[in-house]
Amino acid sequence: MTMTETSAGVRTGLYIGGAERFTDDVLSVTDPARPGAVVGQAAAASAADVADAVAAANAAFPGWAALGAAERARMMAEAIAGIADDRDEDAAILSQENGKVRMEAWVDALVFEIRWNLALMLADEVEKGHTLPVVPGAIPVSTEVAYQPLGAVTVIVPFNWPIAILGAALPHALLAGNTAIVKPPPSAPLATARVVQRVAEKLPPGVLNVVTGRDEDMAGLIQNTDVAKVCFTGSVNGGKRMMEMASKTLTRVTLELGGNDAAVFLADAILDETHLDRLFAAVYDTTGQICMNAKRVFVHRSRMDELLAGLEARLNKVVLGYGLDEGTSMGPLHQPAQKAFVEEIIQEAKDAGADVREFGELPGGDLAGGNFLRPAIVVDPDLQLRVVTQEQFGPVIPIIPFDDEDEAVRMANDTWGGLCGSVWTADPAAAQRVGSQLVCGYVWVNDHGATRLDLRAPFGGMKQSGMGREQGIEGVRAFQDTRSIATIDPEALAAMAH
Repeated sequence: MTMTETSAGVRTGLYIGGAERFTDDVLSVTDPARPGAVVGQAAAASAADVADAVAAANAAFPGWAALGAAERARMMAEAIAGIADDRDEDAAILSQENGKVRMEAWVDALVFEIRWNLALMLADEVEKGHTLPVVPGAIPVSTEVAYQPLGAVTVIVPFNWPIAILGAALPHALLAGNTAIVKPPPSAPLATARVVQRVAEKLPPGVLNVVTGRDEDMAGLIQNTDVAKVCFTGSVNGGKRMMEMASKTLTRVTLELGGNDAAVFLADAILDETHLDRLFAAVYDTTGQICMNAKRVFVHRSRMDELLAGLEARLNKVVLGYGLDEGTSMGPLHQPAQKAFVEEIIQEAKDAGADVREFGELPGGDLAGGNFLRPAIVVDPDLQLRVVTQEQFGPVIPIIPFDDEDEAVRMANDTWGGLCGSVWTADPAAAQRVGSQLVCGYVWVNDHGATRLDLRAPFGGMKQSGMGREQGIEGVRAFQDTRSIATIDPEALAAMAH
């Protein structure tokens, strides 16, 4: 993997009905580390382009749905073959448009391929229904319960891990027999559009389409009776808007939204180098901009100093810089507005008298105006501060002591979100006891974070962290309808009448 920049001439189009389409109107994609530096341009779809994409997906649906799951899996396996050939360039582009370090961008693209291939392993289960047998003494009916695809679906992904996140839903939707329109994030669309188009070119026309553009022109991907479902990953406020828009046409939704994840360190937590490395990554990967990052750390008071010392040792080694530069370990925040918000909640904590500790050196030169922020920890803050109550989505974490297990569980659950959580302990029984009380969709034991996710398991949130599940057979079922076919035995029915 070379550490070179791509030229600023990256250009991506729409991909609709098996054909690339360029537009006069474009999205200019800028580098969050270098203000004003243009990474490339993406086509900006009009409402008519969006309608064409939906029409193409609907036209392709009957033929794709008519194939058996095994045949779809075979074609999808051929479509993903060779996707890694351009991964170095994909990663370089994603690093520049997103801001994160190059290795993370490379893993982002890798996870898409892994998730795709894991989904294909479910082909034998896709069409596997079951029979409800005749019940003695009841109406003599035997009922076949089967599954069928929904139709054309829209998959909308965010800027932070766009290619990897796409892999949690897109292959499951296609394997189930649906056709799809993918909407990459408008602020970082280039690498995602490139990857998806390369796959789409190997599938029948219209089965997989890519539309980039401004959000205000994208309503047709949601408010459209020809769109059977929308799968959206993004912020809580974005999810609320998505649900409101979808309500106009009763379009189904899966929402994977933000989180305020708690990491709970019990008195016997293992705090060796391995586990502290895991915690550091869980908090600060992608400059803190991951929905399932740890957002609040609760630690038994007896282990507070030890955990703080371990985190500080790692924060002292952070190198803020350009994502493609050798040695950089943390890049900028993606958007100036997000940088301003994180600065604001850190300053609020300082003004409230909290113990705020910041690390690293801001880069200078042509990076001086980038969206860089020194990573921070806030020690034992007031629990009403926004650094505790809101999702920071940046490189800052509150470290909060507790005295007993019940208190830890209560504080961990005292939040609006319920995406993920973690329990850190040497006692498996304690891990199960505490983990089963956390109100969230996914719990790690002695681990936490996006790169530690079991990509076979269903994933999704509780409370305002969303609805529905992605990955696994549950992720396939989310893109299917259940159909029951009941057959009455007329002879048995006649016998019952006598």
